[in-house]
Amino acid sequence: MTATYAVLSEGLEKRFGDVHAVRGLDLAVPEGTVCGVLGPNGAGKTTAVRLLTTLLRPDAGSVRVAGHDLVREPAAVRRRIGVTGQDTSVDADLTGRQNLWLFARLHRVPNASARADELLERFGLTQAADRTASTYSGGMRRRLDLAASLLRRPAVLFLDEPTTGLDPASRNHIWDSVRELKRQGTTVVLTTQYLDEADRLADDIALVDRGRIAHTGSPAELKALIGTHAEVVVPHADDMPRAAAVLDRLTGSEPLFEPERRAVGAVTTDPTLTLPRLVRELDAAGVPLLDVSLRPPTLDDVFLRLTGESRATEEIAA
Repeated sequence: MTATYAVLSEGLEKRFGDVHAVRGLDLAVPEGTVCGVLGPNGAGKTTAVRLLTTLLRPDAGSVRVAGHDLVREPAAVRRRIGVTGQDTSVDADLTGRQNLWLFARLHRVPNASARADELLERFGLTQAADRTASTYSGGMRRRLDLAASLLRRPAVLFLDEPTTGLDPASRNHIWDSVRELKRQGTTVVLTTQYLDEADRLADDIALVDRGRIAHTGSPAELKALIGTHAEVVVPHADDMPRAAAVLDRLTGSEPLFEPERRAVGAVTTDPTLTLPRLVRELDAAGVPLLDVSLRPPTLDDVFLRLTGESRATEEIAA
């Protein structure tokens, strides 16, 4: 069965003078899924979102969003999407309810009052609905902003780093909202710097580096590319070479040394390497231990490893 794509971009390009912000970005997001767009600041994530939401005009490439051509039918695209940017768009001098009424009238939402009340309840803002937004916490403002983006029931919702700076409770509330939107059939494009956020929410991840997609795949597939990080901490610096020899033999990758911690680490993609096996092998080699661990990759591991490979390829090609 052929997938129907809510977002499909090919060769998307955008320059700002000498800065090539987006360069040949290819992105395919199936309908009814959550796509996590990962990358550090400056990678091109926000520019890509601004292009896909008609806030910027591309210099090259073709894009279809919610079944409409981005360049030829921008108004139709805007009618089918919702956007929550990094900075909230709510008016601090208006109440939560007034903010939603204002947005509803601007977008000609039918039954605006009822729809506003529905979203206030959905996002846990009913009790604060008649307070000015200036009295809201950061998490409450983000929830109100997200509620405003849903007034028209968009087919595709773009969330640009929606949980940056939020406390854990507020992040969980946003995460629950994204899960509920997916259950209702909304396609969500989520840019984030947090691997755990993408891991919990995304069906697929697009890893952006230097304005292009460096790698794509499910969270599990990207983690499998990176592998598991094994680390051994020993009591004395003299024990580190033997620990490194065991890790080299078991992982097949070059061990990394942290002398100040007396720690040796290595990455493995071998699923048979378990913590008990690692401990047994170290014990058989006579390596004394203070600590030993196997942990999944962090966002830094994923990004540095995968984008490092793409940059090395660029240098070889050059």
